[in-house]
Amino acid sequence: MTDPAPLTRIQQKNRAAIMAAGLDVFSKFGFRGSTLDQISTAAQLSKPNVLYYFRSKDAIYTALLNRLLKTWLDPLRMLDANGDPVEEILNYAQGKLLMSRDYPRESRMFANEILQGAPLIAGDLSGDLKSLVDEKAAIIQVWVDAGRLQNVDPHHLIFSIWSQTQHYADFEVQVSAVLGKGDFFADAKVHIDTIFRRMLTP
Repeated sequence: MTDPAPLTRIQQKNRAAIMAAGLDVFSKFGFRGSTLDQISTAAQLSKPNVLYYFRSKDAIYTALLNRLLKTWLDPLRMLDANGDPVEEILNYAQGKLLMSRDYPRESRMFANEILQGAPLIAGDLSGDLKSLVDEKAAIIQVWVDAGRLQNVDPHHLIFSIWSQTQHYADFEVQVSAVLGKGDFFADAKVHIDTIFRRMLTP
């Protein structure tokens, strides 16, 4: 079977426009509340043109989720067993916080998928995501057993990092309303660093 022909520059541009439009629409309205008409309007392409690149709304959504899941796991992949335990975990937490700052629409789209029971990525969650989390949790457990970290449950530590950092993307409107300002990530960085450093330092 031959590989498909590479996309032309115009095809690459159109595909990117559809993905960007899909991300914007899905992050606002969720999968069920979004339509191909909304996506085609946001992409400034006709509906038949959108369907030339993606056979359905589901296909756009799945492509976005697959790309997002890979991006979302990249900071965890960087956790180095040979590094300083506290600094490695703090770097991971800060990486996740930066993702919430830079990719809030992606975070909200992912959260919506999870809240719906993850119908399209359940296999990825129990497959690639679980494998990576288990791998890094085992590293954290080695650090705990060696006395290089306080006695924490590795899996729940990772869950805590997710909740502490992704909150700033998923509930950005709420945080901004309470704080009365739009740029709160510098203060959040200091706060998260302080919490986890105190929690983890032996």
